[in-house]
Amino acid sequence: SLHPTLIRRETCSNLIFNPKSKISASRKLSLKILLLTRATEQMEAEKAAREEEKVRYLAEKLPPLQLLGLNRDDLQKVCTEIHEKIDNADEERYDYEHKVFKNSRDIHQLNLKVQDLGAKFKKPALRKVRVSADEMLKALFGSKNKASMDLRANLKSVKKEDIKQEKELTLEVGDWRKNVEAMSGMEGRKKMFDA
Repeated sequence: SLHPTLIRRETCSNLIFNPKSKISASRKLSLKILLLTRATEQMEAEKAAREEEKVRYLAEKLPPLQLLGLNRDDLQKVCTEIHEKIDNADEERYDYEHKVFKNSRDIHQLNLKVQDLGAKFKKPALRKVRVSADEMLKALFGSKNKASMDLRANLKSVKKEDIKQEKELTLEVGDWRKNVEAMSGMEGRKKMFDA
C-alpha cells in the first residue's frame, strides 16, 4: 500500500498508464516520482534487513574471538579450530556448487528433451497381434454378433476322386517334347480336328 495521501493503487496505475486519463502531465510526473521514491525506500529497507540477517547469522555461527591473555598453546588450538571450520565451510561450499552445477546441467538436458519432443513425434512401433475371427468380430460389433465365423466352412471341399483324375491327366501329358512331335505335321492337325 502507498502513502495515505495517494489514491488507491489500482486507480493510480490506471491514471498513470491509461492514455485517455484526464490527469495533467505534472500530476502524472509527481505520482511517478512518489512511486519511485517508495520503491527505492522499500529496496533500501530490504537491503538493510539482509545485512542485519547476515550479521546475526555470522555472530551465531562464529562468536567473536577472545585472544587476550592466551598463551601460545591456546592460540595454536584456536588457530586449528579456525582452520577446521574453514575446511568444513569449503567442503560445504564445494558440495553446494557441485549440486548447483549438476542441477543446472540436468535442467539443460531436460530442456533439450522438451525441445526435441516438441519438434517431432515418433510413431510407436506397432506390435503384431494374433486375433481370431471371432474375437475380431466381437471387438468390432460387440456382444451383439453371436454368429461365429468359421473360415474353414467357406473353403471349397476337394474329393479324393478329383485328385486322382488330376494325377492321371498329368501322367498323360508326360514329356512335352513328345507331345509337340506328335502334334506336328498333318497327323497332329487331324488329331486336333478329331478332338
